[in-house]
Amino acid sequence: MSTTHAQPATASPEASPPAESLPPPNDSSDSASKTPQPAWRRWIAPVAIAVVLLLAAIKLGPWLWTALNTVSTDDAYVNSHVTFVAPRITGQVSRVLVDDNYRVKRGDLLVQLDKQPYELDVAVKKAAVESATADLIAARAQTMGAVAQIRSNYFNLVFAIEKVRDQVAALHSNVDNLRTEEANLRVAERDYARNKPLAEKGAVTAEEFDHYTAKLEEARSRVAAAQQVVEQSRAALGLPPSDDLDEIPPDLDQNYSKVRQALQVLIESAAQLGYRPSSWNLTPEQVIAEFYQQDPQGNLDHIYERLMPHAPIVKQAEAKLAEAQAALAVAELNLKYCDIVSEIDGVVTSRNVNPGNNVVVGQSLMAVRSLSDIWVDANFKETQLDHLRIGQPVDLEVDMYGSRRTFKGRISGFTMGTGQTLELLPPQNATGNFIKIVQRLPVRIDLIDYNPDENPLFVGLSVEPYVYYKEQPTGPNAGKFLQEPSSLPRPDMRLPRVDQPNPESSADQLWPTLPAVPNTPAKPAATSPGPAVERPAPATEPASVPQP
Repeated sequence: MSTTHAQPATASPEASPPAESLPPPNDSSDSASKTPQPAWRRWIAPVAIAVVLLLAAIKLGPWLWTALNTVSTDDAYVNSHVTFVAPRITGQVSRVLVDDNYRVKRGDLLVQLDKQPYELDVAVKKAAVESATADLIAARAQTMGAVAQIRSNYFNLVFAIEKVRDQVAALHSNVDNLRTEEANLRVAERDYARNKPLAEKGAVTAEEFDHYTAKLEEARSRVAAAQQVVEQSRAALGLPPSDDLDEIPPDLDQNYSKVRQALQVLIESAAQLGYRPSSWNLTPEQVIAEFYQQDPQGNLDHIYERLMPHAPIVKQAEAKLAEAQAALAVAELNLKYCDIVSEIDGVVTSRNVNPGNNVVVGQSLMAVRSLSDIWVDANFKETQLDHLRIGQPVDLEVDMYGSRRTFKGRISGFTMGTGQTLELLPPQNATGNFIKIVQRLPVRIDLIDYNPDENPLFVGLSVEPYVYYKEQPTGPNAGKFLQEPSSLPRPDMRLPRVDQPNPESSADQLWPTLPAVPNTPAKPAATSPGPAVERPAPATEPASVPQP
């Protein structure tokens, strides 16, 4: 078997390229990398870097702007007012109409106590009011009887004065009669003296002389009798013996004992109306004149209508009626307090009462927390307070909602003390070793346009407030640390005047029209009538006690 060796073919010089122009062996990958690329690929890296920077600016820009323009803290919580529901009376619980988390409105019935004991108490107090009203009617009737007694005693006084004047006139008549008898005695004495010598001479018979003697004795007897009558008349008038039998004090009719006695009886009856004269030494004419001066026209009806409501017995009955009315009002108020209602709009929490429990005044039954009156207590460091003022706007981020919901608010005030100073046992930095700790001051932030039905906030939720201290504060007390003094009403520290209520029964018409009384004009006083008594104007009708 023969082997044939092939000879390599030799190419012609014209067909073979130069040796230096031929690519070296194993350089196929380098030639491929030096292949021209598309132009858009050169912008991928710069665009990616720009996008990252833009996203970082979008994400970090607001945060950086907020950090440079706001003051914030993470020590802030939602707070609200809480109203503790407590009974005003003692009793047994009959019904409980709510439970925890119930939403209630102001005036809604929460708890009801057993009403039967208080209904019975109201019935007893109503009976007491009716009894006091009857007593008032009787007192006013007695006052009208006192008016009649005053008029009767007045006429007795007038009668006593007239009787004294009659006695004075009788005394004058008796004195005149005595003088007549004395004149007759003198005539009889002259006749006796003239006829006695004639009888001794026999010119006058013994019978005629006996006649003159009898006339003389009769005249003497008549004079003695007349003198006895005069002395008796003077003694009846309380006059001492006197040579001048006609001597009588000019004001005897005003100072006579019987007249004075009748005057005191009249004053005693007038005292039942609360009236007294200006002096106990006034004469009857002065007392009567002073009594009539209470009315410019001297109208007795007007005077009595003015005095009767102020009679002591009437005032006492009215006071008892007012006391009974007040007791009834208290009983009705206690009956009303059997229904325990909510005083605010809110949500029930901390219920700890059940039907059948016996409760006392002030015992906490449950709490109602307000839904609308909510604010945020933010505890800022003392180093942050220099930038804060009332009225600055605040953005509030609540952990419950995250960044999905931002609430708006404004600073409304600063607590007058840091948290440590407001504790029950504040620290005593003057004793022991002292370590300085940055204090925090509670700052109140009120919510703006807060709607609990859309995004409710619950008490105690964590909040992160951002105060824009560079913006202009707005609202009340804007730009201040302390609020202006509030214009609050001042209580009246004087003792209250208790007005007497008008009874709703027939006691409102307890003053029937008085019968017409003749206006007896007072006689002019012999002496000065004395100062007139100034009586206060009749009080206005007392207002009724409002019933619950």
